[in-house]
Amino acid sequence: MAADQANGRPTASSDKTPYRHPIPWQSEEFYQHDKLDAELERVFDICHTCRRCVSLCQAFPTLFDLIDNSPTLELDGVDKKDFYRVAEQCFLCDLCFMTKCPYVPPHEWEVDFPHLMLRAKAVHYREQGASLRDEALTSTDLLGRLAGIPVVSATVNHLNQSPRVRASMEAALGISKDAPLPDFAEELASHQLARLLADGDDPEPKAGERTSGKVALFSTCYGEHNDPEIVTDLARVYRHNGIALRTVEKERCCGMPKLELGDLEAVRRAKEANIPQLLRLVEAGYDIVAPIPSCVLMFKQELPLLFPEDADVQRVKERIFDPMEYLSLRQKEGLLRTDFQHSLGKVMHHAACHQRVQNIGSKAREILSLIPDTSVEVIERCSGHDGTYTVKAEFHAHACKIGRPIAQRMKEANPAHWGSDCPLAAEQIRELWGLEEAPRPQTPWRMLAYAYGLED
Repeated sequence: MAADQANGRPTASSDKTPYRHPIPWQSEEFYQHDKLDAELERVFDICHTCRRCVSLCQAFPTLFDLIDNSPTLELDGVDKKDFYRVAEQCFLCDLCFMTKCPYVPPHEWEVDFPHLMLRAKAVHYREQGASLRDEALTSTDLLGRLAGIPVVSATVNHLNQSPRVRASMEAALGISKDAPLPDFAEELASHQLARLLADGDDPEPKAGERTSGKVALFSTCYGEHNDPEIVTDLARVYRHNGIALRTVEKERCCGMPKLELGDLEAVRRAKEANIPQLLRLVEAGYDIVAPIPSCVLMFKQELPLLFPEDADVQRVKERIFDPMEYLSLRQKEGLLRTDFQHSLGKVMHHAACHQRVQNIGSKAREILSLIPDTSVEVIERCSGHDGTYTVKAEFHAHACKIGRPIAQRMKEANPAHWGSDCPLAAEQIRELWGLEEAPRPQTPWRMLAYAYGLED
């Protein structure tokens, strides 16, 4: 059953498929403490009687510990001032809604735990703001512009590797000294991509039933400033498959980091910067692809629910794709090349949370399995990275506990190739595996580039 674009409610074709309501964040009632506390109390009591999601993240153990250590051993014994302790442990992975909770709409109890936690974060942000650390970590555009200056990036990268500096950062700012911090690239992805696209003529695009064969690559903050390779690898694979490419000029952060912070006005500003230019590309016949699952999810789900009456947001939603989802569609349309030069052998692939909750299935496994003499095992567990969660000193141990089972399975499997839909999740797994012994993780499209014989 598809959700109606205007109101998020189910269409008449079915009354059992889960759906989500629009988020009424622009209403003053959304921020009223008594209304928020009443809804938190209602949903927390449902979670307390169920406890099915206890193993997903630290939010649920925090809630259940509050209850189990209260004088009454029930929710009524918990001080409402402690409710936010649950919300700050939620990193909006959406897995409880998508994979565990039996009470999501259309169930009459209409539980949407992640979006209730978002509401609590938004109220907290409006009333108390955020720390310097949290504002800085979620200001990815600003960080990229400052740290991306070549001389500055080399210095920042060096400092981030210094145990003494990292210990000082933890003491002064609360940034975990043990958390992996991404390097900043000396050259932006957009510059590398422009050079790659200038090398040879663009292929003549072949349109399929769902795909136009023309793609605008939304590099994302991480791809643009930290790991341009995820963008250029994707570009080479797409061009090999006859897909015409271009960049998204003047793109801004998708807004996901600010969403996780509860700064919904910053999300609105990001939307107003990105949507007009993405819409122009869509109207020019381009599909949009981004190499980070969280960014795709932002445009596919969160912005449409935050701005349900914005027709432009809804239009972009229909034309943005996960990288492997797009290749899967091309394969179904008979437009994917299978001239593979190398097999991959045993592949271990981590399905990132924000890819899984797009409800598109494991497209990485589907496409990589087309390569001869290649077997793909998918791990569907949270890595614990989750945006800025693992970087914060007070949460890093919880993040490691969440992600350690994946690292253990990867290590025991000893695959020829391994990686994740999300490069940040892969780095978290690699850290838990052991930097000295873990092979380099790869995106699914880098594995494809190797299979096609496209590697430099």
